[in-house]
Amino acid sequence: MTRRHSAGFTLLELLVALAVMGMSLGLLYRASGGAVRNVGAIEQLQQAILVAQSLRALHDDVPRQGWNEMGRSAGHDWQVRSAPYDAGTPDAGQVPLHEVQIVVRWDDAGKAGAFELWTLLPQQRATAPGAAP
Repeated sequence: MTRRHSAGFTLLELLVALAVMGMSLGLLYRASGGAVRNVGAIEQLQQAILVAQSLRALHDDVPRQGWNEMGRSAGHDWQVRSAPYDAGTPDAGQVPLHEVQIVVRWDDAGKAGAFELWTLLPQQRATAPGAAP
């Protein structure tokens, strides 16, 4: 009996090829889905940074009683808090500083995120009675 050599693949070879291709496509799908999620998270962080920088740009100095405020902007909750900054023994005429903390929070499809910006700002100078601001 002579066996004829047939061209083509056996059923087992086809099944193995399909299994390898299926696993490869599954890994590719998972990797591309993760990249899309990462892009969304980066966009949320960039928006939070813009909100924090915009809030910081609102004030060049801090009132004597401090700066405590909260609100919502561009889908992000934010809070500003300040406290007097201890710079050691003050020199005569030295402007007091306030440590300002700006916290921006967001929730992206159940995944919470936050960005904090810390800075030092001078305290507003007291104006003399009757002096123009």
